[in-house]
Amino acid sequence: MTNQLEIRHFQYFLALAETLHYRKAAERLFISQSALSQQIARLETILGQTLFIRTNRKVNLSRAGELFQKEAALIINQLQHSMERWQLGIKGGEGILRIGFVGSAMQVYLPPIIKKFSAAYPLIKFYLHDLSNKDQLAALEKRQLDIGFMRAKNLPRTMESISVFKENFSLVLPAKHPITSENFKDMSQLAEESYILFPNERSQMYYQQIINLCGDYGFSPQLSHQSIHGPTIFKLVESGLGISIVPNSLRDEYNYNIRFIELTNIPQQTELFAVWNKVSGNTALPYFLEVLS
Repeated sequence: MTNQLEIRHFQYFLALAETLHYRKAAERLFISQSALSQQIARLETILGQTLFIRTNRKVNLSRAGELFQKEAALIINQLQHSMERWQLGIKGGEGILRIGFVGSAMQVYLPPIIKKFSAAYPLIKFYLHDLSNKDQLAALEKRQLDIGFMRAKNLPRTMESISVFKENFSLVLPAKHPITSENFKDMSQLAEESYILFPNERSQMYYQQIINLCGDYGFSPQLSHQSIHGPTIFKLVESGLGISIVPNSLRDEYNYNIRFIELTNIPQQTELFAVWNKVSGNTALPYFLEVLS
């Protein structure tokens, strides 16, 4: 069976599995719909399984198709990684590392780590990807990332993690807000404010810490807006649409008309974790973990 499979079969299958639409998948692949239909039918014949359930109105993956999608993605990713290693080897390189991170990690913690790693292993090439916690985990599971830096600790059993950085939270207020660092006492002064926070589904641990922080002072924050991007949060605060609580390292006191108050006398701190697959075929990863330790 395997000697009948071609790389294009996996590519065609994945395009259709992602779009669940023959025309859109064919356009992405730059082939005709009939050609795509023929190749999918050929793949199903080779495998002896129905991969898609077709009706007049829509296309869905069968159970066999859902299982095959995971394996096909791994095969295509492995092929891509192998070709990149081969090309790098020709140029005298020794590896490639894909690093994911949440935006705040790049403000203080990650740049010196990257600099130290580059100095120690100049022949290992790396790519940086700014992603949410949720997107990093998805990319790690698909082997599209080798390591991620995120504010999440509830991980699949396939993942390993270590805590690499702890820091305080900071309040983010409009510049003309009546609360200042001089008259700020505790969070109860801000119980009636509207809050702009990171979405719960993108960073559950971080979000829960904010809820607990407010709960310690007898209130639940009233959400007005949500965003995963620091600049968006700061612009919304500047516009008077609410206040926020962010990692202290995300502070930007020069580009926005806002003020920050570091929260130092509370038990909550935000924590950054390095996360990677327990079983990784990337020979460059152990070198990077050495630098972290």
